[in-house]
Amino acid sequence: MKSLLPFLAVLLLAPALHAAPNLILAKEYSGQNIAGWAMSEKLDGVRAYWDGRKLISRQGHPFSPPAGFTRDFPPYPLDGELYSRRGAFEQISAAVRSANGDWSGIKLHVFDAPQAPGNLYQRLALVQRHLATHPQAKIAVIPQTPVRDAAHAQQFLRQIEAQGGEGVMLRNPNIPYQGGRSDNLLKLKSAHDAECTVTDHHEGKGRNTGLLGAVSCRNETGEFRIGSGFKDADRRNPPPIGSHITYKYRGFTAKGTPRFATYLRRAN
Repeated sequence: MKSLLPFLAVLLLAPALHAAPNLILAKEYSGQNIAGWAMSEKLDGVRAYWDGRKLISRQGHPFSPPAGFTRDFPPYPLDGELYSRRGAFEQISAAVRSANGDWSGIKLHVFDAPQAPGNLYQRLALVQRHLATHPQAKIAVIPQTPVRDAAHAQQFLRQIEAQGGEGVMLRNPNIPYQGGRSDNLLKLKSAHDAECTVTDHHEGKGRNTGLLGAVSCRNETGEFRIGSGFKDADRRNPPPIGSHITYKYRGFTAKGTPRFATYLRRAN
């Protein structure tokens, strides 16, 4: 406990963050050596960062949780996902993006304590000790399973998908938390997904005349169009130009753009 006192003191005196937090971002798993890594279910929720004082989004915008939601949170940062259950992304997203949303069942599911000392397991053990003395905290620590080899990870993926889960996150547990796109955090899914920035709207034809037909989108692969996957509500109220969306795809074309890109949702 004594060794943690300087760590906690620094965090308590640190100024509140106002900019977007420097969060670690995943790359795709593509056959890397992951023996000895940690794997967990990829939760389909909304990314959130507790900076020790307030709960903020990946873009740095403060959430408006119900009174008392963060009362038993620790004084040090947590990186995680606002999540309740599988298949509930739209309800979760609607709740946490509203000033008066229904947060019933939602907790911050934590996958790291960015400024805590030690390896991943030690950092999460710190959070577990906090929960032992604050059992009412709206926090859950995401279980981490040591990976034996790639076959073990694929078996775990099949189990998660059979239960309706989205995929698997793979983490190198032996390095400190590092923000930015990282080789030490990988996502494993049967279908690939990615994010892009909307750059233009294109009107639809036929039954979609007067509505959104497609969006132009840009990311590190270049600029491309996405016209499928949109619900009628999305076509009436399309994602704004400049906003980020998530899409799924099946590999890449000869030009390097996503093949069969299909809209999933606005990015969290």
